[in-house]
Amino acid sequence: MEPVLVTGAAGGRDGSTGRHLTAQLLGRGIPVRALVHRDDERAHLLRALGAQVVAGDLRDLAFVRTAMDGVRGAYFTYPVIDGLLDAAGAFAVAAREAEVPRVVAVSQLAAGPQALTPRMRQHWVAEQILDWADIGAIHLRAAVFHENLARIADTGGGEGLSLPMGPETTELPLVAASDVARVAAGLLCDPSLDVDPVLLLTGDVVTIGSAARALGRTYHDTDPAAWHRWALEFYGTPHAAEHLSKLWEIFRLLGEGKGLYQVTPSIEKYGGHPPITLSDFAIHRPAPH
Repeated sequence: MEPVLVTGAAGGRDGSTGRHLTAQLLGRGIPVRALVHRDDERAHLLRALGAQVVAGDLRDLAFVRTAMDGVRGAYFTYPVIDGLLDAAGAFAVAAREAEVPRVVAVSQLAAGPQALTPRMRQHWVAEQILDWADIGAIHLRAAVFHENLARIADTGGGEGLSLPMGPETTELPLVAASDVARVAAGLLCDPSLDVDPVLLLTGDVVTIGSAARALGRTYHDTDPAAWHRWALEFYGTPHAAEHLSKLWEIFRLLGEGKGLYQVTPSIEKYGGHPPITLSDFAIHRPAPH
């Protein structure tokens, strides 16, 4: 059986949808060609699970062409660093040449040409690149990952969750990375499914105050400039700091939401069960180190 190519398979420190997807596909008996940036201990764990691991740069067309050869489907994700459009271009060319029958790509909930963060605008451009390649791409526009919020809560110090989001009644849409991966697994396992090219994935809608309490913290509104300085050091890249600072600003300006966000049916329809709420995620997540 031909494998599915999964990018981002080693997983990062936030969503790690590629790692979740690799485990889910292997659990269904689907071979996986796991693309990782470095052949490190995380790659060794993927091999132990049964994945075929290939290490290289997703922006390198020659490497991606080799990785894409002979796959039955492909999954595209890219970390919140520079290089998204270079990677999307190489991936689109290689997938078109290999005549891959199904491509699933991670995007962001509010991706669009006029989106208020540079990363969201880049995601929209990446969607256009994949669409122009005529490879039948399905774009998973995901909300904020539970894991991203939890990581900030775990490393912010003390019992507080400090974010520049205004009052604790400010609402935000969330989703579990494993739910995003589960939707991708459902789509990649059955390429015959007739699916809209854009799927919105929101698994929970909560206020920032209740989100903090679910994670065992107390929410504190913080100065946007101060949080940006903290994010520059924490994430180690201006790309992530700028994106997240703008993202929190959007939620702060929108305030209580007024029905702007709602749990989407695609998670249960294609992922096989209702979405994981932040409260459920918090109960079952590993204790912070």
